[in-house]
Amino acid sequence: MVKSVRHAFLGRRAVDPLRGWIVAGAVFGVALGCAGCTAEGSDAATRSQVEGREQRVATTGIGRAATADEVAAWDIDVMPDGTGLPSGRGTVSAGREVFSAKCVACHGSEGAGGVGGPLVGRIPGDEFPFALDPSVPLTVGNFWPYATTLFDYTRRAMPFDAPGSLTDDEVYSLVAYLLFLNEIVSEDAVMNAETLPAVVMPARDRFVEDDRRGGREIR
Repeated sequence: MVKSVRHAFLGRRAVDPLRGWIVAGAVFGVALGCAGCTAEGSDAATRSQVEGREQRVATTGIGRAATADEVAAWDIDVMPDGTGLPSGRGTVSAGREVFSAKCVACHGSEGAGGVGGPLVGRIPGDEFPFALDPSVPLTVGNFWPYATTLFDYTRRAMPFDAPGSLTDDEVYSLVAYLLFLNEIVSEDAVMNAETLPAVVMPARDRFVEDDRRGGREIR
């Protein structure tokens, strides 16, 4: 279950739950979260969804409502402030090994790019020209605003042929390795539920909250 808020920057809109950037009709797979979301909100949403399923089952007579435990098993989203991060840890050296075994086929040597696109790359001066030049590759180092999103997306969707198969330690290690390749953390960095939210990404201050209202009131 994705609990997030839309963001915008110079005409770029971040839209959930598919977590894609829509720019002039092109969709970029960059995940964003909501720093304002809380555990209390998550619990309330879960209860509401369970009650809704129970009502539909009672109305249609088909199947059964998912239990709270079954729903919780899928509730693995990670917020920008680190809410939802699991226990475990990862290092750059371990991440290098995982990347070589499970990621290099799509993302190329050291994340330089392949069929899955580049993951590594910074723009001199950490400029942010994407609204004016959509040809600039979007990478973890030059575009993603939250390091915690890297964990969330990797755990959910990678590797492409076996999403969800990585252990939490492997995900932490991959995150450490990619952040190192993007010159954001040192080679001896250890990523865990405490250190990962403290990482400040180069693009952190490049996004503003999209406070438009939906439905007929949209501005």
